Parts: sequence; structure tokens; C-alpha cells
Amino acid sequence: MAFKVACAQFAPLKAEVEKNLDTIAEIIVQAHEESADLVLLPEASTSGYFLEGGVLESSLTSTQLLSALWKRLSNKLSATVDVVLGFYENNDGTLYNSAAYIEISPNGPRLVGVYRKFFLPTYGVFDEERFVSRGRDLGVFESRLGKVAVLICEDVWHGVLPMLCAVHGAQLILVPAASPGRGFSGPEVENHDRYRRLFRGIAEEHGVFCANAQLCGFEGGKGFIGGSMIVDPFGKVLAEAPVGHEHLLIGEIDPYLVAVSRAQSPLISDLQSVWEDVRRLVAKSEF
Repeated sequence: MAFKVACAQFAPLKAEVEKNLDTIAEIIVQAHEESADLVLLPEASTSGYFLEGGVLESSLTSTQLLSALWKRLSNKLSATVDVVLGFYENNDGTLYNSAAYIEISPNGPRLVGVYRKFFLPTYGVFDEERFVSRGRDLGVFESRLGKVAVLICEDVWHGVLPMLCAVHGAQLILVPAASPGRGFSGPEVENHDRYRRLFRGIAEEHGVFCANAQLCGFEGGKGFIGGSMIVDPFGKVLAEAPVGHEHLLIGEIDPYLVAVSRAQSPLISDLQSVWEDVRRLVAKSEF
């Protein structure tokens, strides 16, 4: 059954968690009124991205996040809405750059799962590994909309994680991201063009939908690109948000197209058939 996904591109206020949660709730209500079944928000959407030593003060437990959203959304939803949003997570004192998958019905919220960012960048303007711990598990979840994977920003720049998500049955890969603009000499912002190429390649190779929600706005002089997008299993960009501006991007996900794309180009089937040999080669590899 086809469903609508809304990718919410916005600029959170740095470290203003309560105000950002107010904005997030407003976005969810707006998307719900536009018939969205799933709302995807960016990486670190509750606090802004560049917090560095301030991560602890702006972090939330998953229980606190659910409670805060329900406080703002009770009596405002007439049907169930799934929400995926990035936040800095405090899990018994260990901090993560995480994304929660939450199912919010008119009767209350349910936590489907939490994914913790696997690849923490430590180059250029990034120094994540100083301030948060690395996740160690895949974020592939059974949802009411089917089997869905969550990856965060840098995770899709490494081909191994999208591949593993597809092998584990994901038909839709959701990617909250916070990407400062890099490379302005050409007709397009270079890292935005790279994201487009990454998502098209992932979608086409593995026969999956990809949906991405980017931060926009400025933090400490660093501008986030925006340009959120939705890509179908044939590698076609279905919808794309403008660069640099807040925007609610809505597109349709039809799981039947996953089956069609995989029948026409059975690369994921080929991969599954040689999986034991892939595991053997990985086990023999040394770095």
C-alpha cells in the first residue's frame, strides 16, 4: 500500500530544546494535515548540530522525547503518524547522535526503535567522536508501513551500511542529516550534488526508496545546505527541496515499485545469493 512521506527541512535554534520541540510538533501537525503518513526530520533537530561540549545539556532520553512530543501533540492528530527525528540521546549517561522512530496515534506514542549513528566524522569542521559515542547496530525496524531503515548523514557516505540495510529487508532508507555547505565554485553546492548522486546510486543498486531531511540555516557561521530529497528504487529523484530554505517536502512511497525494480535489476538478489562468500571474504580482510 502506498503512503506519503514528508521530509521537514528546517533550522532549529541552537540548544533551545523546548522551542525546537514546539516547532517540531507544529511541523508534524502541518504534515498530518497534508495527509503525510510518515514525517522525517533532520539530524539533531531538537537542538541544532554544532553543540560540541554542550551536548549533555541538550540531550534527551528516548522516554523524555516521547513524553515531550505527546505533551504537544495530544488531541491534535486524527490518525496515526510515524515520526523519525534526530536528537542527541542520553542513554544512562552515554551520549549518542541518534534518531528515534516513533509511531504517534491519537491514543499516544510508541517507540518503534532508536538508531545511533555508526560513522562519526572527525574531519574538516567535524569532531563528533570527541562528544558522542558511536552506535554499533543497524537501524532496520518493522513498522506499520513496512520494513524501514534509518541511517544518519555520514552513514550513507559509506556504502556498507545501505547495503546491509537492504540485505536485512529494508524497502525504504530514511536519512536525517546535517550537512554544512562545501564547494561553492561550480553551478551547484558540491556536497549537495554528492548527496544526490549517493541517494540515486543507493536506490538504484539496492532497489530501495531513499528519503532525506536536511538541516538548513546557520550555526556559528556554518551554513547547512538543505536540499532534502526523495528518490525512488529506479534512482529517479521524485522530489527535491530548495537549497538553504525551510521547506516541507512531500512525496509518495509505493512499495510495489521496490518489487518491480528488483525484478528488472536483481542486484540485491545476486548479493543475497553470494552472502556467505561475502562474509568469508570480510572475515579474511585485515586493516
